[in-house]
Amino acid sequence: MSAPNEQAAGRPERTDVVLGSVPGLASLYATALGRLAAGRLGRQAAGTPDRGAAQEALRLPAVRHVVRGVAADPERLVAYQRLVGDTVRDTLPSVFVHGMAFPVAMDLMVRADFPLPLLGMVHLDNVVEHRRPLGTAEELEIAAWAENLRPHRAGTQLDMVVEVSAGGETAWRGVSTYLAKGIGQGVREGGSAPEPGKRPAYVPPVPTARWRLGADTGRAYAAVLGDYNPIHLGALPAKALGLKRHIAHGMYLAGRVLANAAPNDRAYRWSISFEAPVFLPGTVEVALHPRDGALAFEGWNAASGRRHFAGRVDALRPDGSWTD
Repeated sequence: MSAPNEQAAGRPERTDVVLGSVPGLASLYATALGRLAAGRLGRQAAGTPDRGAAQEALRLPAVRHVVRGVAADPERLVAYQRLVGDTVRDTLPSVFVHGMAFPVAMDLMVRADFPLPLLGMVHLDNVVEHRRPLGTAEELEIAAWAENLRPHRAGTQLDMVVEVSAGGETAWRGVSTYLAKGIGQGVREGGSAPEPGKRPAYVPPVPTARWRLGADTGRAYAAVLGDYNPIHLGALPAKALGLKRHIAHGMYLAGRVLANAAPNDRAYRWSISFEAPVFLPGTVEVALHPRDGALAFEGWNAASGRRHFAGRVDALRPDGSWTD
């Protein structure tokens, strides 16, 4: 069965792969580890350790993974709300919805025909439309697909799109952008990948909060939402994947911000870009401030002067447009 309105919207036709339930993240990470190990062994056997590949040789699977009849776990919801400092209420926080849907997207990303390795990917940014409040008892449908494979100066990036529907209408839509470093590097149709621009010196604003994150922050988030990516759990598994030590989940950071910034009684859109990882344990200076009719936010390391993330929350105007 093809995804509805794909051709009418000018997008490629995709086949729905309907799953019986939301997959378990533990088994998905095991599959991803197996693919990573097999890929490394294959490159060693072929004598080609360089992961560079022609961009045009990479193809995303033309499928959507779909799960129907999904409901929030009330105990997990309360645990999440307490973890990020959110209010315990009967509507779903936006990042909690992302956490419910993430295994469906990941199930697609560990397919044998998915061209990029899941582990080692860099999470660049998210744009989410939370189109209406979602009640805790609502039955949800989750659909995920990959699109917009394109070059990046450090490799190849793509978008993972997730839509969460209730009552036949899309209530939440998120686009997560990921980078596979060193794959397809410098290759694009008709030319080379764009050159990096020189970033201006970062001048932090006046902080409005300070977060002190313990070494167990990643494990605490994983215990609630099941995201046991090794780079978040401890120094040794993170080092095995190329990091100097483990880092905070990007969605944990987003959830902490939105606990203080999201207008939970109406529609809103939020976006976040990740610029530098938050190593654990660590301290993050945070600022929330109005900008252009929206609420802007950013977090940075006061000692190094590096910004970790930046984003904004936009409300929906009465005419249906966003405040930006």
